Amino acid sequence: MATYTRARTFLTRLHPSRYTLHKLHFSTLTSPLNYAAGEFSDKTQINVNETKILNELSNLLPIRHKNNHIQAEFTANTEVTVNCRSVDDFLLPEEKLRGVFLQKLKGKAAIEQALDNVDVELSSELVAKVVNRGCLSGEAMVRFFEWARNRDEIGERIDVYNVIVKALGRRKCFDHVMEMLSEMRLRGVIPNYETLFVVMDSFVKGKQVSRAIKMFLCLDEFGWKRDTEALNVVLGCLCKRSYLCSACLLVKKMKGKVEFSVVTYNIVMSGWARCGNVGEFEKWLEAMVGDGFEPDSCTHSYLIECLGRAGRMDEAVEIFENLEKDGCVADICVYNAMMFNFLQIGDCDGCLRYYERMLRVKCDPNMDTYVRIIYGFLKARRVSDAIEMFDEMIGRGIIPNTGTVTSFIELLCSYGPPHAMLMIYKKARKAGCIISLSAYKLLLMRLARFGKCGMMLNIWDEMQESRYYSDVEVYQHIIIGLCNNGQLENAVLVMEECLRKGFCPRRLVCSRLYNKLLTSNKVETAYRLFMKIKVARQKENARRNWRDKGWHF
Repeated sequence: MATYTRARTFLTRLHPSRYTLHKLHFSTLTSPLNYAAGEFSDKTQINVNETKILNELSNLLPIRHKNNHIQAEFTANTEVTVNCRSVDDFLLPEEKLRGVFLQKLKGKAAIEQALDNVDVELSSELVAKVVNRGCLSGEAMVRFFEWARNRDEIGERIDVYNVIVKALGRRKCFDHVMEMLSEMRLRGVIPNYETLFVVMDSFVKGKQVSRAIKMFLCLDEFGWKRDTEALNVVLGCLCKRSYLCSACLLVKKMKGKVEFSVVTYNIVMSGWARCGNVGEFEKWLEAMVGDGFEPDSCTHSYLIECLGRAGRMDEAVEIFENLEKDGCVADICVYNAMMFNFLQIGDCDGCLRYYERMLRVKCDPNMDTYVRIIYGFLKARRVSDAIEMFDEMIGRGIIPNTGTVTSFIELLCSYGPPHAMLMIYKKARKAGCIISLSAYKLLLMRLARFGKCGMMLNIWDEMQESRYYSDVEVYQHIIIGLCNNGQLENAVLVMEECLRKGFCPRRLVCSRLYNKLLTSNKVETAYRLFMKIKVARQKENARRNWRDKGWHF
């Protein structure tokens, strides 16, 4: 209470403090939407040239709607009126379409009319963005797909059906999945094996294993043939999710009804290899040889992997050395299995020996080779070797995917300074890899912890250039980083922008900023910020209360 009394005394005696942007850019800390909405309602004075800024904003935001005038008032001896675009123009096409279902319209006709009024160019990619992101229910996704299917841009395309079936399966709307398959059959849309994989993987991932097997036994009803390839698809989904007993029972039940292949047995043995169960692996290997199939390179790679996971490295090395005597040539799968075994026991030098041996015999490494080697080096904290291998991967034209780069950055966040993490990020971004929002948050968190404000703000700018929006977690990292570096004025500005956007940071972040301000004898600023956060927290609690009652906004 003493702090609040002292703050009130300051407010009665002192003039309002002036905000200074210091080294932060105006466009970084304050978006045009905040000025356009007139959110500077506390009538604070701003130590910048308002007229110049507003002229720049008017050039950046051309008028598209005639009767859309939004006034922004500033009390620094000048009042300026700015014409801006409506908020809808700042929304992405998929956000506009998802917004129709947030209006809680009643009736199919009303929903379709609202969707028709949305001015977007429909495509299969846009359909995927609508159903894969956001929080649409299964019924809403089906309604949207029925509307999109009748458009000329989409039509009866199997790739679009695969997208909607995968989205429904990911949300465990299995009844809608079955309805969609029945509708495909009625409309004459022929499903492919990708559709089968999407359906079966959704069932198995949702722990509906018995339902997946029952569906396989009556595939003819859905337009598929119950052949070898279909069986391999189902077995692959079961073994990938470690439902090995169910996969083995299905193989035994289909024996004599469906023709098997080497791939069929390899899929089952790959599952037992990941578990390191040598006994079951040998049983299925004998069964494969008994059916007249010869083991191929994939079979040998699974055997080497199984022995390595079981801790029998000497036998794995012996099998690898005797491959040529058995009439089998070691390919990339066999070399990968050997290198992964050494990485599993922490022998990075042994892995490098087989890697160099692979290059000497002109066997080109693939993506899986580099990803596992780099990950193994990072786990062993051999960062320089990992970066060198990353450079070699990029030099061979192998571009890692988004999840791979995120996993590398996440592992580097657990130890050491952020220098190596930034090197991986810059090399991947330069090579054209798409950086995920999770990776950007990890970078901001690590840089904020070390107080690297310049690097942190550059990463924040690059994140926004990649069309990622700053959420409350991003703002929290920025505020903590600025506090650690002593830039309290800029931290207050970022906090105020966060509050204007409807976010309310965690109490720990707010307390840290309060303490820093009080330690620096900036009691008035701390009190004014406290009152703003108090109002924002009340709004957040009210919003959470309404959302619990079913209202989403």
